[in-house]
Amino acid sequence: MALTPSQRISLLKEIAQRLANEEWPLIDVTLKQFSLPWFAEWRGTKDAYVLEMTEDAADDVLIELARHVGFNLAAGGPRVEPPFWRKGMLKVFITHLAAHRKFVAELQEALWDYGMSGFVAHSDIEPTQEWQAEIETALATCDALVALLHPDFHLSNWTDQEIGFAMGRGVPVFSVRFGQDPYGFIGRFQAFDGKGKPAAMLATELFAAYRKNKQTQALMGGALVKLLEESNNFASAKERVGYLEELETWDPSFSARLKGAVKGNSQVSDAYGVPDRINGLIRKWAKKGA
Repeated sequence: MALTPSQRISLLKEIAQRLANEEWPLIDVTLKQFSLPWFAEWRGTKDAYVLEMTEDAADDVLIELARHVGFNLAAGGPRVEPPFWRKGMLKVFITHLAAHRKFVAELQEALWDYGMSGFVAHSDIEPTQEWQAEIETALATCDALVALLHPDFHLSNWTDQEIGFAMGRGVPVFSVRFGQDPYGFIGRFQAFDGKGKPAAMLATELFAAYRKNKQTQALMGGALVKLLEESNNFASAKERVGYLEELETWDPSFSARLKGAVKGNSQVSDAYGVPDRINGLIRKWAKKGA
């Protein structure tokens, strides 16, 4: 397939934005696997680096790399964020059996409090839309997948396929045991014990895991900054700045956004100790060059 200049720009933009969410070692490994150049030293941003390394790539390499990061040009050109994802949150696809949709809906709601937007097919797909296409879109754009392993999970026509899709994209796959142990390839991934556990508790455990996971910790950082920006009481501001203090990665944009939160949100600026803790965070990461 020969790309037009407009198509190349679309692919380059998508690849740069998506790969920039990864850590430097994974970015370089990805470039090497696609026989693209890479540098041991770089003083600019991650997205600028990826653009520089991919700008002269052959059309077929760009197309394949775009597919690897979850973007299919044939599906409709430049990406428009699907409406079922909440803006600025970590996008989590929840694969499950239809019989347990009530618990899944509770989990979806609990994840929102931690900056995670969960896709639940049974509630997120409009009746007028072609449901399989929506599931594929969610799988192609999610940042992570969680499999709720109830008995007979593998008998579903879709659950194993959804896991395989996510694994093919290389996004983190977690499983939760509800009477069914992880099997096959998912046996290699982190598993949680969900039996008898309320959705809110499981959401808390997933939140902790995604903050530590190398592929999602940067995205979680952005989601947590957004939560702090939107704090509507002193208690939530204090809780959320605590989560930010535990971050192991930092994007330079976080500092500017946190300054804006102190300036523009009284629930942040007037929360006892929060502005000082935010200033401490900014100084800490400035010393590290972030």
